[in-house]
Amino acid sequence: MNDRQPLFGYAAPAPLILDAAQRNRVLRNTYWLLALSLVPTVLGAWAGVASNLVLYLRGGVGLVLFLVVAFGFMFAINKTKNSAVGVPVLLAFTFFMGLMISPLIAWALGFRNGPALVMTALGGTAGVFFIMASLATVIKRDLSGLGKWLFVGLLVVVIGSVINLFVHSSTGMLVLSTLAIGVFSFFMLYDVKRIVDGGETNYITATLALYLDIINVFQNLLMLLGIFGGRND
Repeated sequence: MNDRQPLFGYAAPAPLILDAAQRNRVLRNTYWLLALSLVPTVLGAWAGVASNLVLYLRGGVGLVLFLVVAFGFMFAINKTKNSAVGVPVLLAFTFFMGLMISPLIAWALGFRNGPALVMTALGGTAGVFFIMASLATVIKRDLSGLGKWLFVGLLVVVIGSVINLFVHSSTGMLVLSTLAIGVFSFFMLYDVKRIVDGGETNYITATLALYLDIINVFQNLLMLLGIFGGRND
């Protein structure tokens, strides 16, 4: 399998088999599908906040639900990536992810300046993506080796997050959120660069990888903004 197993790492990049026109087509289709995937994400987040889903997604129950359903979706996306079913499955996954981030959004909206925090997090995430995507199109150097370092950083974030579920360290949470923003920002660069170089040949799995990068940057940025900028007065 040439595709990254999302959230946990990358397989080796595929051979460079696409010509420039094909690579541009994959990149263009990826950007279009990525933009489309944000629509069900917003709908899912709205549905989660409106239905008070936050009450049912706390603690271990929410974590187990997320892991089971998310990995099920990722498996289905990889199995259907070359068929007409792949896009609807991906969009269903992004709706699910919207539901999963609704507790965080509900928490942020609980501040007096909550809407501004959410919009700032969205703008900041869009800015990071624009910068990284632009860099990926101008950097000529092969960045395939970067994946190994990013995988190590990802493991640190995942393991640290699991440990922090039990120790409940505020400092640890801040450090992990900051690290996650850095790791997933560079994952954006890595993922777009793979498309530009022809290492990613399927726009559905390319979209999945970039979507996960974006959603992780947004979540952690919103968390930091809420902690440092949330106002209740």
